Amino acid sequence: MYIAQVFNVLHDWWRYLVGFLIVVAAVIVGQIPFTAVAIYKAMDSGSNLFEMNEAEMMSILEPNLNLFLMLLSFAAGLVGVFFAVRMLHKQTITKLTTARPKIDWKRFWFAFLFWGILSTGMTLLDYFYLSPDNYVLNFQLVPFLILCVIAIIMIPLQTSFEEYLFRGYLMQGLGVLTKTKWVPLLTTSLVFGLLHIANPEVKQLGYIIMIYYIGTGLFLGIMTLMDDGLELALGFHAANNLFTALLVTADWTAFQTYSVLKDTSQPTTAGFIDVFMPVFILFPILLFIFAKKYKWTNWKDKLWGSVEAPKQQDETTTTL
Repeated sequence: MYIAQVFNVLHDWWRYLVGFLIVVAAVIVGQIPFTAVAIYKAMDSGSNLFEMNEAEMMSILEPNLNLFLMLLSFAAGLVGVFFAVRMLHKQTITKLTTARPKIDWKRFWFAFLFWGILSTGMTLLDYFYLSPDNYVLNFQLVPFLILCVIAIIMIPLQTSFEEYLFRGYLMQGLGVLTKTKWVPLLTTSLVFGLLHIANPEVKQLGYIIMIYYIGTGLFLGIMTLMDDGLELALGFHAANNLFTALLVTADWTAFQTYSVLKDTSQPTTAGFIDVFMPVFILFPILLFIFAKKYKWTNWKDKLWGSVEAPKQQDETTTTL
């Protein structure tokens, strides 16, 4: 139903192509402030921005300013998605979000709080008991408060952009064009994972971490199709990135922030806890919990079935 409802709006293939180009253009425009400020800072320090590696480029700006400017492109991308949906497809944001009559914010907050509490608990367990030597206290009150304001406003825009683009716009578009559910599920999961290949975590931990990124995309896609909406995926993704940015950072992660803790370990490869435990243990458990809470059924059809246009009721004309 989540994909099939797109048959009720404009869904020609060229509209999705033009819409995707609009989103790409919006992201590029959103990157201009970061690029301009970074070039200015590099010139001011006598450095060449284009000769820097990614780690040096990310550290040239003050962390809070860097985070804000980095996330600005995602906010612009989200505007691009909404613009394309409204202007090209004549589709409401509600129908991009869910098959329900209105967005179910209780679902969003349940996933947000559930994963936020669980992920925070696992980090604190690691800090206090499992690997305390891998962390140092990084807390600075004023920079942290500024970080909170930036993160609470901007990170949900970043994660919402990714969900609305991959599990929303592209999932619905590929589904209605191929009339399948498995093609958009697997395609968006793979592309979502591969777009993280430039993250500094990949250079630090190796390509095996791609299993985690692609697996996360698959997890979010399954959640969206089974629940007929983005609400759970939006909540989970926002919690995952927000609590991470506020709680812990490391020199080799994408988010360099004034977080409470700093991970000082220097792993050379991703291990069981980084890759296999989330993808093959935690995510299936979460899907089981959500399935029980929201009474998911008919898994085979919802994940692998065909997408068919809603049947139109026959109109009968009676002449008096």
